[in-house]
Amino acid sequence: MVLSLKEQLDRNSSNSNKPPSSDSPGQKAERQGKGATGGKRGAQPGHKGSKRELVPPEQVTETKPLFPSECENCWAALPQVPSAEPQLFQTVELPPLKAHVTRWERNCVACPSCRHETWASIEAIPSTPFGPRLSAVIGLITGVYHLTRRSAVSLLSDVLGINISLGAVSAVEKRVSDAVQPSVDETWAKLDDAPVKHTDGTSWFQAGVMCSLWTIATAASTVFKILANGQAATLAPLFGKKLSVLVSDRGTALNSWAMEKRQICWAHLLRKAISFSERDGPAGAIGRELLDLVGILFTYWQQLRRGESSRDRFRELMAPVRRQVEAVLERARASKLTHVSGSCEDILKHRSALWTFVEQEGVEPTNNHAERELRAFVLWRKRSFGTQSNRGNLFAERLMTVAHTARKQNKNVLEFLTACCVAARDGAPPPSLFATA
Repeated sequence: MVLSLKEQLDRNSSNSNKPPSSDSPGQKAERQGKGATGGKRGAQPGHKGSKRELVPPEQVTETKPLFPSECENCWAALPQVPSAEPQLFQTVELPPLKAHVTRWERNCVACPSCRHETWASIEAIPSTPFGPRLSAVIGLITGVYHLTRRSAVSLLSDVLGINISLGAVSAVEKRVSDAVQPSVDETWAKLDDAPVKHTDGTSWFQAGVMCSLWTIATAASTVFKILANGQAATLAPLFGKKLSVLVSDRGTALNSWAMEKRQICWAHLLRKAISFSERDGPAGAIGRELLDLVGILFTYWQQLRRGESSRDRFRELMAPVRRQVEAVLERARASKLTHVSGSCEDILKHRSALWTFVEQEGVEPTNNHAERELRAFVLWRKRSFGTQSNRGNLFAERLMTVAHTARKQNKNVLEFLTACCVAARDGAPPPSLFATA
């Protein structure tokens, strides 16, 4: 019992599935100290530097040529002759920001014949006082950059001089959410054809009630969905046809996916090996063996990624690693070690899903892709404590889906949101997230 309690107290993000944000201050300091060189903060010797790139000429607003007025040798006056290759410098500035306000004057005209008064048609006047670009900006700062509505109100007032109420911000969010729905549906439809999908889930709160937030990420798109729970029956409709390789952790809710079409995250298994290695006796020895083998696995993988090894050579190198890992797991299962044998038995149940990345191109050994995509949502949850309604859930998952997918498609998020709002206003076909220019 004492050992079990100590293990629970020692759990952190490096030896369990707990997120880094749950670590104590001491654990965070220890984690941040690992790998430190002892030198000064910042770039270390040998680090490849970077510099600000000049924007292309077509994006330059103004050019100011500079010429020397006199020769620095004999002080004679010099003509203003442009150099073949002048030295180029650029400064970036914003013009004074000011809202563009349109006033609509609806006039009433009396008929000169019968004196009947007729008002101009109201159809030309927009149904909302907030235009498509302003609506897109509001959706961006609350749904993508996750400012609170009060902060959004202050930002619009301070930067643009626009006065808007909290209720109006909420109403604009609803319109933006509806405007991007076709693009979200398009993104979901694209998922079925993806050869590899990464998925991960975390908790979310709606009006204080715990829900489940999931992401499915591919090389071309990312979708988010807030669900009542993370049970298998609830998740099943999200994934569509089970033809892709699914990269995930060992969550039981995903066991309906064929093991031959799965890849279990080795980062999770690495943390499990670390937790074993921190024990005393046989359990610690097993953990250290697994740690050594997982280290070799990632070394070979990095060599493949850097182009230092071919896929065939990678398979040859991984064959003995696979045999040794499974042998250690089998030995641990047979050892009947508390909190170790059971875990190793569960890992062996996923045996055929451990090595998909070795055989199939495009499959990663870790689920870092999905975890990185989910991270922004996790930070949002910590700041806002979730949403208050189903409408809020839809706004959150839709805006994040569009933003993450637009970036993968090299599209400007604000411009795309604006195009969606313009299409919704005009009743025009919505823009495509996947259309090429």
